[in-house]
Amino acid sequence: MVHRIIISISSDIGYHLAKDWLKNGVNVSGTYRNKTPECEELEELGAKLISSDLNSEKSIDESIKQLSNFGKWDSLVVATGIQDPIGKFLDIDINAWSDSIKVNFTSQMRYIHGLLPNRNLGLENPPSVLMFAGGGTNNATVDYSAYTISKIASIKAIELLDAEITDTSFIILGPGWVKTKIHDSTLNSPENAGLNYHKTLEMLENNGEKCFPMEKVIECCNWLISAEKKLVSGRNFSAVFDPWNEDKIEKIMNNDSNFKLRRYGNELLRNDAE
Repeated sequence: MVHRIIISISSDIGYHLAKDWLKNGVNVSGTYRNKTPECEELEELGAKLISSDLNSEKSIDESIKQLSNFGKWDSLVVATGIQDPIGKFLDIDINAWSDSIKVNFTSQMRYIHGLLPNRNLGLENPPSVLMFAGGGTNNATVDYSAYTISKIASIKAIELLDAEITDTSFIILGPGWVKTKIHDSTLNSPENAGLNYHKTLEMLENNGEKCFPMEKVIECCNWLISAEKKLVSGRNFSAVFDPWNEDKIEKIMNNDSNFKLRRYGNELLRNDAE
């Protein structure tokens, strides 16, 4: 039976993804930092959950051992994300900034490194690893430097892993503005979040009716982990803006640079210099 792992299964996306999989007969295991009623619900549905602290290498390594005891996995989803600390780079505590980079990037890579040896290579479709990008990857989103830099690093890491480990799909998804707990940090930091505080209030009003639907995010995740490797692996997708549910998405296979971190247009300057 298919086995899928979700790191930070207590996150909103992690919870909804796990619930969808469990209802479709998938074996699901995952980690949480604080056990919530949602975690208990997932356990009642059959999920195998363990506690883990992404600030602790010891805790991560122990949970990797426990997860590996559940058997080989077919998909690994890392759904961790925090926005703190919020504020101008020179005004925030640098230790809090470093801790955020750790949780949002290096700890996630530690999980991937530790769990990859237990991936299932015996099926027709290759195993898949899915991470999440976030706001600010296409511009300089002030006041969220640790979060944004971590997401940029994750996008590049996915491309590098795809180049090095050719038997596995590595994918990253920007889910868009989704109504999740991650926005609580902004709501709790009105003075430090600047204009994004007011933007967050606007997006979340009327129960988040302006946000991208969670069910579409889950649909996109399911498409990504089941899509052909040469189509999705090493690439950064947007659930909101990319035509992932249309046939024309296959055009990106014609250019290895599509949906990746690249500098475009500089050849114009070089041509002018000639």
